[in-house]
Amino acid sequence: MEEGDCVFCKIVNGEIPAEKVYEGDNFVAFPDANPKVEGHCLIVSKKHFANVMDMPASLGGELIDAIKSVAEIKLKEGAEGFNLVMNNSPSAGQIVMHAHVHLLPRKKGDGFSIIR
Repeated sequence: MEEGDCVFCKIVNGEIPAEKVYEGDNFVAFPDANPKVEGHCLIVSKKHFANVMDMPASLGGELIDAIKSVAEIKLKEGAEGFNLVMNNSPSAGQIVMHAHVHLLPRKKGDGFSIIR
């Protein structure tokens, strides 16, 4: 997928509206269009990287900070914990070829399972 055709690039650039839950220098978070659980968010790099293998290691600390910021918001909203999922390549379930992490807020007994 070319950067110009990327739905996440269009969201980052404001071409497609999205409710931003978090925004930092290099990452932004917004609700998943097809949430698996209530509060499911995507943490997306502002620059186009196909997956974690394309992302420079220098962004790792900022990615962790973005994850922690979004998780704190979700915990304040009533989540008891959270799962992090990052699919890398279509064979691993990646649909949008732009690096992103799924943050799935969890509550005991919510009926959702990461493991099939």
